[in-house]
Amino acid sequence: MRWAAFLDRDGTIIDQEGFLTRAEDLRLFPGAAQAVKRLREAGGLVIVVTNQPAVARGLIDEPTLARIHERLKALFAEKGAPLDALYYCPHHPETHHPEASDPRYRRECECRKPGTGMLRRAADEFGIDIARSFMVGDSTRDVMTARNAGCMGVLVKTGEGGRDAKFDVRPDAVCDDILAAAEWIAARAGAK
Repeated sequence: MRWAAFLDRDGTIIDQEGFLTRAEDLRLFPGAAQAVKRLREAGGLVIVVTNQPAVARGLIDEPTLARIHERLKALFAEKGAPLDALYYCPHHPETHHPEASDPRYRRECECRKPGTGMLRRAADEFGIDIARSFMVGDSTRDVMTARNAGCMGVLVKTGEGGRDAKFDVRPDAVCDDILAAAEWIAARAGAK
């Protein structure tokens, strides 16, 4: 079984504040493509896992989100750093919140981080050993996802940089950005 680097999207690999609602506004962080290349060179799969409650809130629809994700994949591929997969959760974090008027998106789920549904799905589809894998993100939610899944959690200082303080959890590493996180992971991936 292979290991994977599960990467959060907003604030980790793309420079984004607020909700991204248009594909043309998507901007990769400097070094993001190089980070993906480094992780792939180290033998890992690179899989994006992202909460996207903007769908439940009615700010974008799933076809628009699909266009955003196609652009994201294309930007990485153009730089010679293709992503292996991308999973998203469209559900609202509060099942009874008035913003989430569509019952398809207003429900508790296992896919919304810190739930592990997206990681488990990827593990099933790609034969990933989660215990040998890594979760990289800019929030304590991402680190909690790592803990819940049983993999290593890496917090990057970009985006929220852990300032969300939603979960009282310590990462296995804190890195300046996604490229530094990729180097930290690559140095340890073979030893796990």
